[in-house]
Amino acid sequence: MTRQPVHIDYPDWVRETIAWDTVYRTDEERMRLAIALSSENVERETGGPFGAAIFESDTGRLVAVGTNSVVRLNNCTLHGEMVAFMMAQARLQSFTLKGSQLPAHELVTSCEPCAMCLGATLWSGVRRVSYAATREDAARLHFDEGPVFPASYHYLEERGITIVRDFLRDEAVAVLERYRAKSGTIYNG
Repeated sequence: MTRQPVHIDYPDWVRETIAWDTVYRTDEERMRLAIALSSENVERETGGPFGAAIFESDTGRLVAVGTNSVVRLNNCTLHGEMVAFMMAQARLQSFTLKGSQLPAHELVTSCEPCAMCLGATLWSGVRRVSYAATREDAARLHFDEGPVFPASYHYLEERGITIVRDFLRDEAVAVLERYRAKSGTIYNG
């Protein structure tokens, strides 16, 4: 068997459509970017209906984005949040977004993180997480979000990570419903 290198990159459209120099000052602007990423991923059929972005918390500077790439790159770990973490850490050349010389960072995601992504949140170094659609919304499409409990969030909050829930939920749910209408692949259900 030939070993294949693991290569993670954005779909081509990301470089064409993301305004990398834009400063996203408000929570609404930041979440709308995450939802737009999920929507484009669905419309262009490059992955699941999930998008995420990493921002500098205070400045609103966009550090990295992530789109669900599980099916496109044949890798079960490539959820939107995981791709955003990987790309942000590669860009900053740091295994943590909480380095002593770094500003505070936050994750903004179109859907509540699954068990894997929530676990990676702790290790990523972000200080804040905002999500739109809920795990129940994803479950209606038969996505299995894994073992996430109220205690999971309590654990993160005890470690100084702020959680913002259900922010612009209806807009994110509309993307999930569009994915369902297009008969998108449910890869972990």
